[in-house]
Amino acid sequence: MSNKTLKILVTGANGQLGKCIYDVAKGYPEYSFHFKSSKDLDITDNEALQKLFIKEKYNYCINSAAYTAVDKAESNKEAAFLVNAKAVKFLAEVCKKTETTFIHISTDFVFDGTKTSPYTETDTPNPINVYGESKLKGEEYIQEILSEYFIIRTSWVYSEYGNNFVKTMLRLGKEREELSVVNDQIGSPTYAGDLANVILKIIETRSVNYGLYHYSNEGEISWFDFAKEIFRINNINIKLSPIKSEEYPTPAKRPNNSVMVNKKAMEQLDLIVYDMLESLTKNLKNK
Repeated sequence: MSNKTLKILVTGANGQLGKCIYDVAKGYPEYSFHFKSSKDLDITDNEALQKLFIKEKYNYCINSAAYTAVDKAESNKEAAFLVNAKAVKFLAEVCKKTETTFIHISTDFVFDGTKTSPYTETDTPNPINVYGESKLKGEEYIQEILSEYFIIRTSWVYSEYGNNFVKTMLRLGKEREELSVVNDQIGSPTYAGDLANVILKIIETRSVNYGLYHYSNEGEISWFDFAKEIFRINNINIKLSPIKSEEYPTPAKRPNNSVMVNKKAMEQLDLIVYDMLESLTKNLKNK
């Protein structure tokens, strides 16, 4: 494999992670990247997947496509499961058929958030919303079908692209003089640019340490304190008030604890884990 150009499919090309992978891919001119948005490739269309994979003979498939509208998923369960579970099953099957290594992005939302310490890969998932259920089902399909796969669970993803908490806070910081933010949910905000680098490092090193991994930026913080840091770095003066989750009801329940342990990824994949506030600063300076 090392003597020829690697051919890499990236699904979900218009999403946050897809766009960050596109940026990072510029540093790997020796690889042939095929970026596909949902308009270019419908991953729920098994026949289209079969034709494409057989024709192109990819070495890797990075699946960053997902149904990520957490609250909408509560009333659109079928749509969430179609993209996050059934389509993932199709991808796993075609990867097995064409001997393509599958790299799939999953989520901290597979856990219920009741644990008082950070989650490891051996902790039992117990999702408390439809989005988490659908993502867990996708993981299960991969583990049933494939032996050569990487499932990477990440959390609280943000970037220069798409809709995310950081961009929402920056917008609200311009529009409002005061803001209330939930203070009883903690997690590890993860810059999609860091995650993109990590995925390509796995490919670059031709790692065969397949399996399930957690990867997020290092550190833990509440949404309230994260908002505070966003405003501090950008010198935005706004009155921030902490509130409890029940004061800001959403259709989907969120885990109170989304912090995950990165130790396995660091040891088995030799990955660097960046500090969450350093990465936030880096992201905000990129704007």
